This record gives sequence, C-alpha cells and structure tokens, in this order.
Amino acid sequence: MECNHILVRFGELTTKGKNRKLFIRKLTQNTKEMLKEFQHLRYDMSFDRLYIILNGENPEAVCEKLQTVFGIHSFSLCYQVESDLEKIKEVCLEVIEKSEGKTFKIQTKRNDKDYPMHSHDINTAIAGHIFHHTSKDLKVDVHHPDILIKVELRKDVTYVMDNVIKGAGGYPVGIGGKALLMLSGGIDSPVAGYLTLKRGVDIECIHYASPPYTNELAREKVLDLVNVLRHYTHGKMTIHIVPFTDLQLAVYDHCDESYAMTIMRRMMYRIAEGVAKKNQCLALVNGESIGQVASQTLESMSVINEVISMPVIRPVACMDKLEIIDVAQKIGTYDISIRPHEDCCTIFTPKQPATKPKSYKAEALEETWDYQSMVNACIDQCETIIVDDHYKEVEDLF
Repeated sequence: MECNHILVRFGELTTKGKNRKLFIRKLTQNTKEMLKEFQHLRYDMSFDRLYIILNGENPEAVCEKLQTVFGIHSFSLCYQVESDLEKIKEVCLEVIEKSEGKTFKIQTKRNDKDYPMHSHDINTAIAGHIFHHTSKDLKVDVHHPDILIKVELRKDVTYVMDNVIKGAGGYPVGIGGKALLMLSGGIDSPVAGYLTLKRGVDIECIHYASPPYTNELAREKVLDLVNVLRHYTHGKMTIHIVPFTDLQLAVYDHCDESYAMTIMRRMMYRIAEGVAKKNQCLALVNGESIGQVASQTLESMSVINEVISMPVIRPVACMDKLEIIDVAQKIGTYDISIRPHEDCCTIFTPKQPATKPKSYKAEALEETWDYQSMVNACIDQCETIIVDDHYKEVEDLF
C-alpha cells in the first residue's frame, strides 16, 4: 500500500479559542504558498488536522519544506485506510514488516466516539493480528517501544503512521501583523528576524549601506541572509537598502567621538521608523543583546530608543552569544554572517564609545546641524528589492 498522505498537527494554535479558525486558515494558506512548487498536492482540512495528499510528489522533499512552516507542531507520513478494523490490521502489519526493531506498541486515538470498540480494545486486536502474522520475533513494550504505530480513527477513514516529524512551531507568519527588521550583516539580526517570524509576525528588512566604505560583497552578504529568511515565510521577502554614507559622515563631523555611535543609532531608528510607516509595519525588530556592545547597554538603548514612538522588538535581548550562534547555525545564516565583509556599524567604530550616554548631550549634539533633512533624504532614496527565487537574475542588482 502506498504512503500517500501527510498528517499535519497544529499544536499551539489549538489554544486560540474564537480566533482558532483564523489562525488555521492562515496556516493553511502559508503551507500552500510554501509548497507551491509541488503542483500535484491536494489539501483536506478538518477541525484539528490538515491532511496533505501527495499524489506522487516526492515525500522527502515535501517534508523538508514543511519543516520550515511556522505554526506546525508536528507532522507524519501516513497511510489512509477505510475505518474497517480488518483493513486497519493489514496496514499496521505492513508498517511493522517495513520497520526495524524488536519491540512495538499500538497507540489508537479514536476521534469517532460512535465506533463500536474502545481504543484499548482496538490496540489489543491489532497487536494480536501482528503477533499471529508477522515474520519477525517481536514483543510489546508500552513504555519504550522500538516501533510506535499511531492509529487515528475517524468516521470515514483511518490514518496509520510510525513516524512523527517535529515542525517549526510558533504561529503562522502574518497572523501577528508586519514589522521591519533592522538587518546588519552580523549574526544576531537574522536570528532576531527568524524568531519574529516564528511568533507569526511577517517582516520586511532595512539595511544601511555606506559605499564606498561598505562594498558590493557586503551588500551581497545581506541579500543572501534575506534569501535564507524568506524560506521561513511566503517564499519572498522585501528589503529596503538605505544610502547612509552622507548622514553617517555628518554624524562623525558634528559629534564627539564617544557619542558618535549613539547618534548614529538614533539616526538609524528615525530612518527605520519612517520606512516602517511607509510600508505599513507596526514595529521595528533588531538583534540587540543586552550588554553585548556599547550601544546595547540599557542606558544606551534608552537614549537611542527615545527618538521614535514605534515599538521595538528585541528577540535576542536576553540570549548570550553562544545561544544566538546555535540558532544561526540551525537556520542556515551563520556561515553567511561570518563572511569578512564589514557593515556600516563596524567600519567607523569609535575607540571609546559612551556606554552610559545622556539624552541631553545627544540632543545638544544633534542641534548643531540639520539632520532631519538628511534623515528624510535617506527615507526617500531607499532602494527596495524583492528577494525571491529569481532575485539574482535582475540586472545591476550588485
């Protein structure tokens, strides 16, 4: 018998009460978008499960893609059979014969409460059939079996499986609105973007480029990071690239060196808020981690944050560097982030940046020139790129 179905479990979505249907509808939509390359798939929705019918598509390839869809708790490749006990027994025996191990357990979930047998009786009947017909020397182990066969019995059909593949978890991307990720070329901000997507918040990205101090390889690095992140959402992602050179040089011309990083970050926040509002983003996201660098002390964050009114999400704020690196390696951004191409935050790093800056000092330095017109110019002159399957085919992208 052909294993032609994938049973998808929702997990956290089942706690959403009256909003549950909205969450599941969004998850189904996202799943279809992520699997659109598999043109023969069909989908069947029930109250607490999504069923994907493979129709000859490669199950391993579909499962690999399915693991990147936020909102899915777990899923299983499974067999669909009529809800007839004798047919269920035969399929379970077939699964046993294909599996390796010396112990097994049958675990039945009876969604159809009108079925004439209880779950325990179904387990016993299937196990007895296996004992009498298997070619293997098997024993039952109800605690730690080598082979666990799950049977989900519904009114019309039953699903039989011996595998559970962990999903990405979280909420469906887009259910929580949209935010703007301040994406550098470092390790932390891509991880922050990934964790934000996991909570159901869609993202666009903003990156500050300072040519000729930052080169085309730094730009390519950032686009490659976006290319990784897009695979956890709808398959495409927008990035806004800010021409930051003139404003960054103006900061260093008008500010004490110790306050240059603080003022520069304040300018970045102002620009990001402007771009976010133009693109219907409800919050900013960044990769700041408390105390990691001078601009990420609580005192610095407070002074920098006060120039905007928009919420700022900091998903990695309380993670240490090794924890962040672990996530970066898991999601595939680490090797890109460590490429030796500097971004605008690292090329002008002051020798002794202020770690406890004062608002009044920052404001006094900013009053010495017309920074707002330069901020507005940065917002207006942003280059917007959509990163998708074909983004590298666009002429003059680099």
